[in-house]
Amino acid sequence: MTQDDLIARAQAWLAEDPDSETRDELARLIESGDRTELADRFAGTLQFGTAGLRGELGAGPMRMNRSVVIRAAAGLAAYLKAKGREGGLVVVGYDARYKSADFARDTAAVMTGAGLRAAVLPRPLPTPVLAFAIRHLGAVAGVEVTASHNPPRDNGYKVYLGDGSQIVPPADAEIAAEIAAVRALADVARPEEGWETLGDEVLDAYLARTDAVLTPGSPRTVRTVYTAMHGVGKEVLAAAFARAGFPPPALVAEQADPDPAFPTVAFPNPEEPGAMDLAFEAARAVDPDIVIANDPDADRCAVAVPDASVEGGWRMLRGDEVGALLAAHLVHKGARGVFAESIVSSSLLGRIAEAAGVGHEETLTGFKWIARVEGLRYGYEEALGYCVDPEGVRDKDGITAALLVAELASVLKEQGRTLTGLLDDLAVAHGLHATDQLSVRVDDLSVISDAMSALRERPPVSLAGLTVTTAEDLTKGTESLPPTDGLRYYLEGEFRARVIVRPSGTEPKLKCYLEVVIPVADAGELTTARAKGAEVLAAIKQDLAAAAGL
Repeated sequence: MTQDDLIARAQAWLAEDPDSETRDELARLIESGDRTELADRFAGTLQFGTAGLRGELGAGPMRMNRSVVIRAAAGLAAYLKAKGREGGLVVVGYDARYKSADFARDTAAVMTGAGLRAAVLPRPLPTPVLAFAIRHLGAVAGVEVTASHNPPRDNGYKVYLGDGSQIVPPADAEIAAEIAAVRALADVARPEEGWETLGDEVLDAYLARTDAVLTPGSPRTVRTVYTAMHGVGKEVLAAAFARAGFPPPALVAEQADPDPAFPTVAFPNPEEPGAMDLAFEAARAVDPDIVIANDPDADRCAVAVPDASVEGGWRMLRGDEVGALLAAHLVHKGARGVFAESIVSSSLLGRIAEAAGVGHEETLTGFKWIARVEGLRYGYEEALGYCVDPEGVRDKDGITAALLVAELASVLKEQGRTLTGLLDDLAVAHGLHATDQLSVRVDDLSVISDAMSALRERPPVSLAGLTVTTAEDLTKGTESLPPTDGLRYYLEGEFRARVIVRPSGTEPKLKCYLEVVIPVADAGELTTARAKGAEVLAAIKQDLAAAAGL
């Protein structure tokens, strides 16, 4: 694209941009003639896929802004009408990030202008409240404006259909085609009114539903420290805990209220280094039984436990550990149905399900797949996502997961036991399932594609001295899985080691998921087994990084 072409595209975009902030931003770039920055913003368009849209805020088609959102909403409206949903209800929720309220209002206006009905949640609320509202209100679709745990500069646009679960192919491609067919923004009707702003009735109904995850009369004594990670979880989680009769959580004051700048964390994700430091500091002052954290849109739940062996005295449980604990608790409560997980999550869930005589299924990564498992009773993903009430919320839900963790911790407390003690019991019963992750955040996306290409062209023959017995390219699909951009390796030997490599669907990361299973005869072997698991995982990680050129 020549400089003249680039300037012409930018000026055409500027002429129809409805937002004074991004208009001013783009006008300054045009005036400065910053070819590099303009080329980056006009190199294409943000691609709508199964994660909807997510990207950095700013002017231009490669950024998240009102122009991009209006086109996305118009494409979704056209798709719904083509599917015979004319006049149907679309529910819109939003978090507390920059521009989220504006994007929600634009979506409601576009839906109204297209002949659909729109209802907007009353204020920034957790994503699971939106997922609940879709089914509760009989909507044909839902939109949540959120970038979840991404950095402050990002925002996103997540789409659900009428079953209350996120879109999957081919709906994503069909919506993307309708978005691409939108020409001038002036062609998109956006009335100033005509949609409904919901009251607290939907939130009240969601909170009433949260009681369903708990056993009537179960212990409710656990003491928690809670952080909302500068997001929207505090109000809803506190209300859910109060309804259930748990002691009020001690709040991490610096992170309790919504703040789109996320001033105390580099990345507002409980899994990121340093994100839980303030929560652990609060825990050392308060001495609770557990620490609970939500990510900013409160669809994920992190749990930390006292651990005298680590610096600071508190340890974050891995998502796989919480996933196994919740599964064991549900089994103990008599839950029936299918227990599902993504392929990157620990195989321990399958062992628990088999021993309990309940169904087990693996899906591709993401709750858009887990939520669609027939007969689902429980689903989890290692990235701190748990679906414990699929009839209420057909997605991950950090509020109901926190309630169930609190109930389990209370039950164990009454017995003089702990969450870590239950994990030990599961290791003795099923083997120590040790997991780790090699996660590489990049500025240049070509690093990810180059690494995937290197592994495809020269697959490793051994990792940690263990022969790779099976190497699967998941782009071809399997008997039980549709195609996806990923690689899966199984290694020889008693450790049942497994490696999965995939690009993240929501962040500029290459993610490699590692698991080894160490046989354990009794609790006396656990310390040795953990050391062996850590040793093998470290060696696999090192060899895999070398094979991928990282």
